[in-house]
Amino acid sequence: MYIFTWPRFLCSYLYASGLFYLFIYLSSVESLQRMQHRLLDNFFSVLSCVVSVPFYTGFLPLLFWSGHGKLARQMTLLMAFSDYLGNAVKDVVSAPRPCSPPVRRVTATQDEKEHAMEYGLPSSHALMTVCLMGYMLHYVLSNGACDSFMITAGLSLAFLQVLLIGIARVYLGMHSLTDVIAGICLGVVILAFWLVVDDHVDAFVVSGQNVTFFWASLSLLLCFAYPEPEFPTPSFEFHTAFTGVAFGIVYGVQQTYSRFHGPDAALILSQQLPLLAYVGRVLVGIPTILAVKSCSKALSKWLLPVMCNTLGIPIVSSCYVPALKAPGSSSSKSSDPRQAGYLQKVFSLFPRKAYDVDTGIRFVQYAGLAWSVVDLVPVIFTYLNL
Repeated sequence: MYIFTWPRFLCSYLYASGLFYLFIYLSSVESLQRMQHRLLDNFFSVLSCVVSVPFYTGFLPLLFWSGHGKLARQMTLLMAFSDYLGNAVKDVVSAPRPCSPPVRRVTATQDEKEHAMEYGLPSSHALMTVCLMGYMLHYVLSNGACDSFMITAGLSLAFLQVLLIGIARVYLGMHSLTDVIAGICLGVVILAFWLVVDDHVDAFVVSGQNVTFFWASLSLLLCFAYPEPEFPTPSFEFHTAFTGVAFGIVYGVQQTYSRFHGPDAALILSQQLPLLAYVGRVLVGIPTILAVKSCSKALSKWLLPVMCNTLGIPIVSSCYVPALKAPGSSSSKSSDPRQAGYLQKVFSLFPRKAYDVDTGIRFVQYAGLAWSVVDLVPVIFTYLNL
């Protein structure tokens, strides 16, 4: 009987990744792009959506509602962690993407157009695919009776996914070979670290003390500690979304772990959760979390500017609040210190620069979405007997 251990799994992962490096090194951007075809454009564009924010918005809730709460929690936190590190390194290095032209760049979706505005090294898609597939494979092999065939099949599928993502990023003109290899290497390092700490992190999240306060403080610290790139990019926005999701999940699980997300939660295809009931969960849950996301966004667009004005914090908005776009808007002006209250005097000690309120709005809307996945929606399931 094969005994699975994560060091053995990691060695296999590194070995296959090495074969991938060799294969991809023998290629080039130009040679891959000589295979131009509309079917390849569509296939690789769809494949690249696997690590996008919309993908995780749909994929991670399905894991929670299927009864695999620990896997879903760890996947959420790992994705937030890897996204932060990957984007931070990307903005520190500030290495440009392949120049287009001469390289042909395919941006078939709005998400890809936004990614094209980021820097190139490392490839976030390659990095997060390594973490996503690697941790899922680790979880499946560690929590079930697996024979050699299942282990081989699982490893093959994970390696194939990493290989296809690497080829896709080069084919679409979004990354160079160096970007992809750097993303895979960094992903393997992050995955190895996470496999060491995941049980400790999960124990803290579900049963620790002052978890919500700690995670809120950590989220705020990560926002202020994020490196400033040479030129503005959407990387910080992606990090803010994932950080908001992580906070919403942690807060919601803290409130409802024993009721909805414990070890005795009903698993999909079991007698307690047949396939038809699971489909009902999806049909009810997805519209609900999207509605909560919209309501959270609308509420924060109204509430956050009011709070900042009350506290005397100068703010601007790059997108969400048109009235705050103008640099001379009254909302971004400092209040008269002679008329300021106690809280305003405290906040006046901070640097007097205008903060982008869109960061807070984005954080709140994704935190609200994530909270609804693990708290509000399971309550609805209970009332509907799903």
